[in-house]
Amino acid sequence: MTGPDSDKEHDELERAIRLRRERRARWEHEGERSLWENLSMVGALGWLIVVPMLLGIALGRWLDTMLGTGIFWTGAGIGLGAGLGFFMAWKRMNQR
Repeated sequence: MTGPDSDKEHDELERAIRLRRERRARWEHEGERSLWENLSMVGALGWLIVVPMLLGIALGRWLDTMLGTGIFWTGAGIGLGAGLGFFMAWKRMNQR
């Protein structure tokens, strides 16, 4: 089958293959991270997720107190903090 869709799929496949080769070459050159690097990353990822959530809770509680809205803003703060934390953790994991 030829056409624009097959050309697009072919380009995506070539890009995926190139990316896989680049990652493999980098791994062969740099090797794996040490145990201590992996442990430090786990700790950093934990803080990257927890701190935005705590800030979201604090801001949400303050807004709920000021506006008298129960736990509406606290829930929103937890959700936004978790989303931001997971995004930052994802960016950190894919940094190297």
